[in-house]
Amino acid sequence: MEVANGTSASAAPAPAPTTNGEREDPGGFKLKFCTVCASNQNRSMEAHLRLSQAHYPVISFGTGSLVRLPGPSITQPNVYQFNKVSYDAMYKELHDKDPRLYTANGLLNMLGRNRQVKWGPERWQDWQIGIPRTEHTTDRGSEGTEGGVVDVVITCEERCWDAVIDDLLNRGSPLNRPVHVINIDIKDNHEEASIGGRGILDLADSLNNAAKEEREAIGTAAFDIASAASRASFDERVPEIIGEWQERWPNLPATWTLAWF
Repeated sequence: MEVANGTSASAAPAPAPTTNGEREDPGGFKLKFCTVCASNQNRSMEAHLRLSQAHYPVISFGTGSLVRLPGPSITQPNVYQFNKVSYDAMYKELHDKDPRLYTANGLLNMLGRNRQVKWGPERWQDWQIGIPRTEHTTDRGSEGTEGGVVDVVITCEERCWDAVIDDLLNRGSPLNRPVHVINIDIKDNHEEASIGGRGILDLADSLNNAAKEEREAIGTAAFDIASAASRASFDERVPEIIGEWQERWPNLPATWTLAWF
C-alpha cells in the first residue's frame, strides 16, 4: 500500500509539541546527532532545529567549499566563507541588498531561523572530531555535544554523504569509535526541507528508543564507552530500524553505512 511520507499506520505517535515547536522531553537516553548538507543553511539547519526542539544533542555542518545562496540570477549567487560569516551578517547584507527579492524567495526567513539556532555555517572538513566544542555553548542542541563526538551523522544528499565518508576514511579512525552515517535525499527547497526535518526527527526517535533499550540491557557504563563491542547490539539493529522508517517515509530515500571516528 502506498503511503504519504510519515503517515503509515505503523508509525508511532509523536510526542505532543509545546510552544514554539518545543517538544515535551520524555527523558531517556539521548543519542547525539549531526546533520549535514552542502552549505549548512537549509536542510541541515531545519533538521538541527527540529532535533534541538526535541531535546537531542545536535550539531550541523556543510560539505561545500563555500556557502552559496541564490542571488538575483543563477549566475550571481551570494557566496560566503564557512566559519567566517554569521547568519546574522548574511541576513543584514541580503536585507540591505534587496529585501523584496530575498523575502519572496525565503532566504530572509531561513537566515532568520538559522541565527536563532547558532552563530554561522560550519564546514564538515574543518571539524576537529573529539576536540571539545567550547565556543558553541550558546548553539541550540549544544548540551551533550561538548566532547566533539556524535553517534549518528545524517546527510541530506548523496554528494554530502560521499564527502563525509571520504573524509572519515582520510582521517584514519583515530578514536576507533563507530558512527552511523545515514543519507536521506532531500530536495534543496524550503518545503522539502521541512518534510525532511520531520522525517529525520522520526528516525532519531526510533534510533534513540532502540539505543535506550540496548543501553539498559548491557549497562550504562559499558554502552557509554561507545566502542565497537559495547555498541554491537545497537549497531546490528540500525538497518532494520531504517527499513521500518523507510516504509513510513517512502519519498525520502535513505542509505546507511557504519563508519568510524
